Amino acid sequence: MSVNTIRGRGAAGGRPRGEGQWALGHREPLNPNERSKKDDNPLNVRARIENIYAHRGFDSIDPADLRGRFRWYGLYTQRRPGIDGGRTAVLEPEELDDRYFMLRIRSDGGQLSVAQLRTIASISQRFGRDTADITDRQNIQLHWIEIENVPTIWSELEAVGLSTTEACGDTPRVILGSPIAGVAESEVLDPTEAITEINHRFVGDPELSNLPRKFKSSISWLPDTPYEANDISFVGVIHPEHGPGFDLWVGGGLSTNPMLAQRVGVWVPLHEVPEVWHGVIRIFRDYGYRRLRARARLKFLVADWGIGQFRQILENEYLGRRLIDGPAPELPEKPIDHIGVHKQWDGKYFVGAAPVAGRSSGTQLAKAADLAEEHGSDRLRLTPYQKILILDVDESRTESLVRGLQAIGLEPRPSNWRRSTMACTGIEFCKLAIVETKARAAELVEHLEQKVAELDADISIHLNGCPNACARTQIADIGLKGMLVRDDASGDMVEGFQIHLGGGLGMAEGQTAGFGRKLRGLKTTAADLPAYVERVTGHYKAGREPGESFARWVMRAPEAELR
Repeated sequence: MSVNTIRGRGAAGGRPRGEGQWALGHREPLNPNERSKKDDNPLNVRARIENIYAHRGFDSIDPADLRGRFRWYGLYTQRRPGIDGGRTAVLEPEELDDRYFMLRIRSDGGQLSVAQLRTIASISQRFGRDTADITDRQNIQLHWIEIENVPTIWSELEAVGLSTTEACGDTPRVILGSPIAGVAESEVLDPTEAITEINHRFVGDPELSNLPRKFKSSISWLPDTPYEANDISFVGVIHPEHGPGFDLWVGGGLSTNPMLAQRVGVWVPLHEVPEVWHGVIRIFRDYGYRRLRARARLKFLVADWGIGQFRQILENEYLGRRLIDGPAPELPEKPIDHIGVHKQWDGKYFVGAAPVAGRSSGTQLAKAADLAEEHGSDRLRLTPYQKILILDVDESRTESLVRGLQAIGLEPRPSNWRRSTMACTGIEFCKLAIVETKARAAELVEHLEQKVAELDADISIHLNGCPNACARTQIADIGLKGMLVRDDASGDMVEGFQIHLGGGLGMAEGQTAGFGRKLRGLKTTAADLPAYVERVTGHYKAGREPGESFARWVMRAPEAELR
């Protein structure tokens, strides 16, 4: 079958409808986002920020830059305070916009030095009202940033090797990597050099700055990133003939139409990872659908083509050679843990600590940098689960570091609830959100620590403020999608959540990736959320088999016990 016949949906008269695929000759923009990118490469907006907007202020910003091209440098306008969730979908963008920005800072692989973390902390304290959130993409987001300060912020970040380039937008986003790459005892091959090469060669490349949508990557020997939820992932595997390398996965992504990545079935040696990554992202650029943004992620192309066709196009058109068939990766006996005190392969230790749902501050991050330095470390890592690690600590100093982290509000020995709860930005700052998330997560964790403290199981809880699944709601044990629900007592529409149960990824032996069980009409008000989680986990505790996970119990539990 030829590529030209793969996309077979017909328009009126039976003619194939163009989906904006460049490789098929469809170059004319089909929506305002595509038109904006064609009018001016979004990377060019940096010069306007530095030379015009930073001097003339917020009111001088061209709307096409403000709500479009600014994202290519990690900048989004914040939500204007006081706008409730019921108005999110009905107001015009300019009515939702505040005069301040969220700024996302790249830290590919989650890797930071003491100097880098101190710089972020200082920027937060001086320019961001001391805000800082650790995200599930292994980076840090600041809030309350004013356009006048952006050039200074860029200068300070770049002086320590950091950047905001393509932290957002239709670009190659921050690359996930194992937080313990290079130090894990079980790691055979450290892929950091591949992450670094891709970042240096391709981030900020004008040839890759106009993708159909975002492009999310994960490169890790260990299966300790959400590799099945990315556009492209490389996972460590040992080939019986060729030795250590990486298994290639493509087509993952969540949001309103979730799909899990699929194995391409090839073995890629470490030195070829950047080349193969480059081939896949160019397939996405050239063949990706640009008509409707809701169908523009790589996962839709992979679903339509199938893995066989995708591999054929990658090999024939983009690499010019066959790839080596490869085995599936072997998963560990249990999911890899980043929290607490753990030994490194070199005899030193790393200490992982949990904020509550990723909420931190410039002050806290500055103190974490000080603690790292005081304990002989210059390496910190952020995790894809909103946690922070300090590496390279002598065994004799680990308890001192644990006490120091606890003193600043970062817990190396958290409850299972604090360890396993994540939340997106929510209505406090996000223009897409319908409900509050960070504060709700903190309240939920506190309630569960008091009421269900003795539960001896890890149950992940992910809170999202809207349907877009930035907090990966569909692959949590308890996934909470923000929405307005009717309060039974008052009859009013109030903040609440649609509930997904039993989702997860294949992070260890015996785990099957999937989106769990979605019961019709299963919702809760935000006020009733703590009681709901307490109730359903109580049913789990009473009804589980020995060693049975929450996700497995959910799939067989009577519906009444899940409500």
